[in-house]
Amino acid sequence: MNVKNRVMLITGSGSGIGEGIAEELAANGAIVMINDIDGEKAEKGAQALREKGYQADGLQADITNSEQVESMVAKIIEKYGRIDGLINNTGVVRDNLILKMPEEDFDFVLTINLKGAWICSKAVLGHMKKQEYGRIVNISSRAWLGQVGQSNYSASKGGLVSLTRALALEFAKFNVTVNCIAPGLIDTPLVRNLRKDVQERLIQAQPTPMIGQPKDIANTALFFVSEEARYITGQILHVDGGKSLGARNI
Repeated sequence: MNVKNRVMLITGSGSGIGEGIAEELAANGAIVMINDIDGEKAEKGAQALREKGYQADGLQADITNSEQVESMVAKIIEKYGRIDGLINNTGVVRDNLILKMPEEDFDFVLTINLKGAWICSKAVLGHMKKQEYGRIVNISSRAWLGQVGQSNYSASKGGLVSLTRALALEFAKFNVTVNCIAPGLIDTPLVRNLRKDVQERLIQAQPTPMIGQPKDIANTALFFVSEEARYITGQILHVDGGKSLGARNI
């Protein structure tokens, strides 16, 4: 996939899926911007990539703060003269049944997962429009289809799907594509913290009885931001072992 010398910003890429995406893009020649709310974590991730011979910068910013995001994007433009790709990866969960869910947990998840992506997209789209080139990838979740105990999370991830489609329509004429990935069960620190029996039950319930790896999402993101995906926009791709189809018939 051709991403050589493309300047790519990945939010929340100090760990987990975002870290995997950053490494895959860097390994294929992209200039990678590692973002995290923890500046030390962002720089540590960038340094790890530089030690492998890749180009990477660490950038601290709270993606829910428009001033911090605009400042981060301005630094990228000042140093590299352009920004070619944005992967809206940052996400949080605060699960509970709706009757037990505090209102602040709904607001917290929607603000980070959905509004944060909107703020970051707005910050880069003006530059992408001017340069007549851009790639945005939103990391949603299979949970956008609905999940018990995740009224806040499912709503936020469903909102990302709708945001993807709206922005794709607005910016297609400027050679800017906007697509969406909906991961299923992925081997991340969040999943590893679940009890082993819970992990096994989740794995066995899906059509492909195995857990996905961050690289599965990274490979998909690499395709969407590449030159080869120039004619694809407004799409959602489930990378979930068939989970979006339903439970495995056992």
